[in-house]
Amino acid sequence: MQVSMKTLLLDFVKKHPAAKVKVLPWLKVMEACNAQNLSELKQTFNSADYVPKTYTVFNVGGNNYRIVAQVFYGTQQVNVQFVGTHAEYDKWSKENRKK
Repeated sequence: MQVSMKTLLLDFVKKHPAAKVKVLPWLKVMEACNAQNLSELKQTFNSADYVPKTYTVFNVGGNNYRIVAQVFYGTQQVNVQFVGTHAEYDKWSKENRKK
């Protein structure tokens, strides 16, 4: 899949260097993934969860980090919307699930 907004991932690992060994491998695996639906995606990322209306949330690094993305299976596009610690995700989630 083609991943857009990689800068969010790279900025996050600069801010949280310990996350680098978990977040960058996630990116590499995602770019090699060719899932056609959530069921297939979960074969590669078993912790991936769909959150209506448009997001898929990935637990990364033993549930320490969250990556939120829009996954478009037909075009094999992944648009990263957010990356953060579990606590940062909780705040993001409260703000964005209301929309």
